[in-house]
Amino acid sequence: MAGGGGTRLWPLSRAGFPKQFLALGGTDTLFQAAIQRLSGIEGAGIEVAPPTVVGNDEHRFLILEQLRELGLPSSAALLLEPVGRNTAPALTLAALQAAEGERDAVLVVIPADQTVTDPLAFRSAVAAAVQVAAEGAICILGITPDRPETGYGYVLADATESGAARVRQFVEKPDAETAKRYLATGGYYWNSGIFVLRASAWLKALARFRPDILAAVQKAWDGRSTDAQFVRPDKAAFTEVPAESVDYAVMEHCPGSDIDLRMVSLDAGWNDLGAWDAVWQVAKKDAEGNSTVGDVLLHEARNTHVHAAARLVAVVGLDDVIVVETADAVLVAHRSRSQDVKKIVAALGKSKRGEHALHRKVHRPWGWYDSIDNGGRFQVKRIMVKPGASLSMQMHRHRAEHWIVVSGTAEVTNGDKVTLLSENQSTYIPLGQKHRLANFGKVPLEIIEVQSGSYLGEDDIVRFEDTYGRH
Repeated sequence: MAGGGGTRLWPLSRAGFPKQFLALGGTDTLFQAAIQRLSGIEGAGIEVAPPTVVGNDEHRFLILEQLRELGLPSSAALLLEPVGRNTAPALTLAALQAAEGERDAVLVVIPADQTVTDPLAFRSAVAAAVQVAAEGAICILGITPDRPETGYGYVLADATESGAARVRQFVEKPDAETAKRYLATGGYYWNSGIFVLRASAWLKALARFRPDILAAVQKAWDGRSTDAQFVRPDKAAFTEVPAESVDYAVMEHCPGSDIDLRMVSLDAGWNDLGAWDAVWQVAKKDAEGNSTVGDVLLHEARNTHVHAAARLVAVVGLDDVIVVETADAVLVAHRSRSQDVKKIVAALGKSKRGEHALHRKVHRPWGWYDSIDNGGRFQVKRIMVKPGASLSMQMHRHRAEHWIVVSGTAEVTNGDKVTLLSENQSTYIPLGQKHRLANFGKVPLEIIEVQSGSYLGEDDIVRFEDTYGRH
């Protein structure tokens, strides 16, 4: 499940490039790590199918590119939600897709925004849960709490030393005093959000507790369209699907019913990176408890996390603080209040500020662009086009463009002329001229683009041809 917005990890996470596609530690992104986490489980006698990814349609090229980096682009199934409707509809899409096969597959449902430090222990717990689910039960992986965490939901389960415990109750995210009581009492586990169940078991439980969600998703699924490996539910029908989580829709209703809900304990260094405090929890720290990423200088700071993305960040005399710097925004927050970052994101969205959705550097299926300067009637961008990629054949009604090649070789279509430009060469695209930029070389192409005109918005574009199916 890779459709989340990651609002509490702003400003590094944005609506257009959310946290699951970020590499917060190491070289792999959270999404890529989630995909690879099951590698090797076949050794437990389990046949593993290619992954099914449920994500947002706007992120389809991010998903495809990150799968390509893992060598998996053609084998994965990509189910694209036209709008976000929380995890219950997302799981239902995957279950409906799996139910169309000849076998009633067991689904291992993994959020794409978690970390695990012991992959072997993780695979062992999943293998145990698969055996439980194969017999018809719904199984959740539960985490033994080591602190009174208020950011997670809890599961109350019968004590067990081995096998799968019977779940007695799902509990909402508690306040601090209740979390302390859960820790002292025992029997309470963090809800990891990782579920293992047969597709038929989910559809049966959903039909019992939330038939409205099942009917609405089924309608959208029946009207789906397929474009290569992209599977798109009908947009109008999916928009009508009630937004609900797996927990609220089904899991909380299972205890006390005839649905067999079990829990397998997971002791694998799990963490849900839902907020910056959780990032600090799993990061490597110095002797003073500080963790840093990027160009950072610290003086008399303690238990602080500093992430510098674009420039030097210096911190003096701060305790228990989060500092996150990007090219266009800076966050400073007390660690204990990191869950409240989502309120800043909500305020940005309400005021329709661009920092809510996109970074200054914006990724596209053909590469990326970085808006490095702008004024009343001009904008300067640095643009990278991947080898073999091209932008759409397009025109602009309100702006002209100057292109200067910095590195690589550009094929430029400018009206009826097609020319090749190499390093230090330039061209001019008049307002209203049909044009295209392409890189058919073997190295990345980089150009500087200077736009000038009365309106410089990204929506001033008319596409005539597009390799990526955009309009």
